[in-house]
Amino acid sequence: MIPMTLEERITYLAKGCVDVVREAELRARLERSAASGDPLTVKVGFDPTAPDLHLGHTVLLRKMKHFQDLGHRVIFLIGDFTGLIGDPTGRSKTRPPLSREQIEENAETYKKQVFKLLDPDRTVVDFNSAWLRALGSEGWIRLAARYNVAQMLERRDFRQRYDRGRPIAIHEFLYPLAQAYDSVHLRADVELGGTDQLFNLNVGRDIMPAWGVEPQVVMTIPLLVGLDGAEKMSKSASNYVGITEPPGEMFGKLMSISDELMWSYHELLTDLSVAEVEALKARVASGEAHPKRVKVDLARRIVTDFHSAAAARDAAEAFERRFARREVPTDVEDRTVAVPGDGRRLAAIMVDAGFAKSGAAATRVIAQGGVRVDGERVGDRFHTVPADHPPFILQVGRRALRILPASPG
Repeated sequence: MIPMTLEERITYLAKGCVDVVREAELRARLERSAASGDPLTVKVGFDPTAPDLHLGHTVLLRKMKHFQDLGHRVIFLIGDFTGLIGDPTGRSKTRPPLSREQIEENAETYKKQVFKLLDPDRTVVDFNSAWLRALGSEGWIRLAARYNVAQMLERRDFRQRYDRGRPIAIHEFLYPLAQAYDSVHLRADVELGGTDQLFNLNVGRDIMPAWGVEPQVVMTIPLLVGLDGAEKMSKSASNYVGITEPPGEMFGKLMSISDELMWSYHELLTDLSVAEVEALKARVASGEAHPKRVKVDLARRIVTDFHSAAAARDAAEAFERRFARREVPTDVEDRTVAVPGDGRRLAAIMVDAGFAKSGAAATRVIAQGGVRVDGERVGDRFHTVPADHPPFILQVGRRALRILPASPG
């Protein structure tokens, strides 16, 4: 347990948070915990809707680790029941439900991956089907009676769909109630979530007193922006870094982010303090430190967290050999191009990026050896860029752009 004063603990736990509802309550619970020796119960829910975790998920995992560092009890809650409903957050239409088999398979991978950051001896892994199934028909009716339709329509997603005449399935109203009941059952002191989860988290605060449970403190974390610098990190946007990816691939993807974006990554994906991040910014702004060197250090930190220091060192050296010695430009303009799920010919990408007026012209330049991708010459006229390709430097003659592959539409 890290020795800290109360003020230091609050600063440490609130680092990177957008909302703390309410800080006075967090302070009171921390004081009470210190006096009694009883740890706080900190809950975070993850619906197993995809088979792997990426760095966007780890922003929450890292905040969970911060509570662990201070001796508190962390519950990694796998929403195997709520996953059947489907979180309506950010959805303009009803989410198709996953099968029980898909949920169970994804949940197993989550259990293996979370301990790359969390301490397995101080983490409780639980499944919300254990109590939500047991509620039964009568229990669900009593739970639904704790909230009304007007309150549900305060949620922006629901209100927008209602105003536009788009359907809202009744079971979607059950999602925030189910998530809230998780907090009742677990008697959560604190619930963590992304900023898009604020409504759901506050429903927990609203209904907990009805069961004689003190309302939880709500803390929200920013959604991590993906490699493209525009959308939140997600597999569907092909702008993600998976935590099980090989060290070299992870390192290369992280080096592709913009200099501006790397400060957000420093804040959300490392344990550097706010003061330390600001000091780094000042060194770069003054010219004392080169942004590329700072980015290399960032990538090494993150790769170390999910692999090892040795793997991070090897990845950095391999990157240096492959890119720096080929004099690949880094200070270039970004250009987003559409790449469908089955990939896209490099020649077509060159046309979209303005390097050639036609596919035939682009193909000729490739055949003549005038095109490089990340410093490596491409001679195959049919070279295809896959949909999940990370951002890359495309050079045609002396011109260069950083290409950001994105899903069409």
